[in-house]
Amino acid sequence: MKENEISSIIIGCAIEVHNTLGPGLLESAYQQCLIYELEKVGLGVDKEVKMPIIYKEIKINQGYRIDLLVEKKVVVELKTVESLIDVHEAQLLTYLKLGKYKLGLLLNFKTKLMKHGIRRMVNNL
Repeated sequence: MKENEISSIIIGCAIEVHNTLGPGLLESAYQQCLIYELEKVGLGVDKEVKMPIIYKEIKINQGYRIDLLVEKKVVVELKTVESLIDVHEAQLLTYLKLGKYKLGLLLNFKTKLMKHGIRRMVNNL
């Protein structure tokens, strides 16, 4: 399955979670529910994937973690904030570059309508 197909399914599952729970919960609650929905439709999901930093010749394990990696292809970063800001997008782009992933989704569950909390980002590799 290609990244675009996977991202469409992720977005549908995120909307389902948001419609069921509404805004206002902790990020961890949305994360567990989204994992449930994604696995229910048959997608492989890795949670809290460690992201080391490679700087020149050294590898630095600083404890950075991708919230979700779906089908080993799409990075999903979850937020529950009033509004997404540039640093949230920069974080996702950094994860895409470090992991050499093509596509990422930034999902903010603290919105009235989930469609307003979705940012799709592409790594131009």
